Amino acid sequence: MTKISKKIKKENFSAYLSIWLSIVGNAILFALKFYVGLISKSVAIMADAWHTLSDSYSSVIVLVGIKVSEREPTKKFPYGFGRADTIASGILSFMLAIVAYEFAAKGIEKLIHKETADYGVWVYIALGLTIVLKEIMARISIWAAIKTDKKSLKADAWHHRSDALSSAIIIVGAILNQYFCWIDGVLAIIVALIIAYTAFEIMRDVAKSIIGESPDEEFAEKIKEIVNSTAKFDICPHHLHIHKYGNHIELTFHIYLPDDFQIQTAHNLTDEIEKKLKDKMNITATIHVEPLKQKKVDMN
Repeated sequence: MTKISKKIKKENFSAYLSIWLSIVGNAILFALKFYVGLISKSVAIMADAWHTLSDSYSSVIVLVGIKVSEREPTKKFPYGFGRADTIASGILSFMLAIVAYEFAAKGIEKLIHKETADYGVWVYIALGLTIVLKEIMARISIWAAIKTDKKSLKADAWHHRSDALSSAIIIVGAILNQYFCWIDGVLAIIVALIIAYTAFEIMRDVAKSIIGESPDEEFAEKIKEIVNSTAKFDICPHHLHIHKYGNHIELTFHIYLPDDFQIQTAHNLTDEIEKKLKDKMNITATIHVEPLKQKKVDMN
C-alpha cells in the first residue's frame, strides 16, 4: 500500500505556505468581522464573516487535493494521483459559482425591495482590512500556483479575491447609498457576473485537462528539436498525443526510421530519445516506430 510521504516535497513548499497563510488569515478575519457584527448588530457583516470562514474550507479542499496528488503511482494507479489537484479545482469553481449566484440573488432582492445599507465606522475598518489582506492572500496563491503549476491554487486565489470584492461592494454601496438607493444591488450583480465568469474560466481549464487536448505548436516544435537532435537526422516525429496527470506527463508519438534499420538499433534509439525527453522536459514518452516507406503512404 502506498503511503503519502511525510516530507513536504520541495517544489510544493510554496503551495503549503500559501494554503496555511490562507487558513490562518481567514480565521483572523472571521473573528474580526464576527466581533464587529456583534457590536454593530449588522446582519450583513455577520453573514460576510461566515462567508470568510467558508474560504478556509476551500483552502482545506486545496490542501487535500495537493496532498493526494503527491502520492506515488501504484500498480492499480500507474499514472499517479496528479489529477486530484484538477478535481480540487473543479470543486472550487463550483463553489465560486455558488458565491456568484448568492451575490446576484442578493443584488436582485435589494433592487426589488429598495433596501439600503446602514453601516458604522467599524464596518469600514473591518472591510477595508479584509480587502487588503484578501488581495495579499490572492497574490500569494497566484505566486504559489505559478511556482507549482497547481490549478487549485489559482482557483483558491480567485476565491480570496471574490471575498475582497464582496467587502468592496459593501463599502462602495454604503458610501454611495445616500445618493443612489439602488447602487448596492447593481454593484452586487456586477461582481456576481465577474465571479461567475472566473468560475467558468477555471472549469473550462479543468475540462481541458480531464478531456485532453492536442499539444500547442511551441510544445510540438520543442519535442521535434529534441527528438531529431538525438537521432542526428530528421525522423519526422508526428501523431503527438499528450496526457497530463498533474505534474506527471505521458507522451506518445510516431517516428519514421529507414527500412533497413535493425530492431536492436531502433530500440536503442527510441530508448535514448525517451531518456532525453525525461531529462529535459520531465516527460514519460512512448514511441511507435514506422518504416520510412510508410511516410509516402501517409502523405498521399
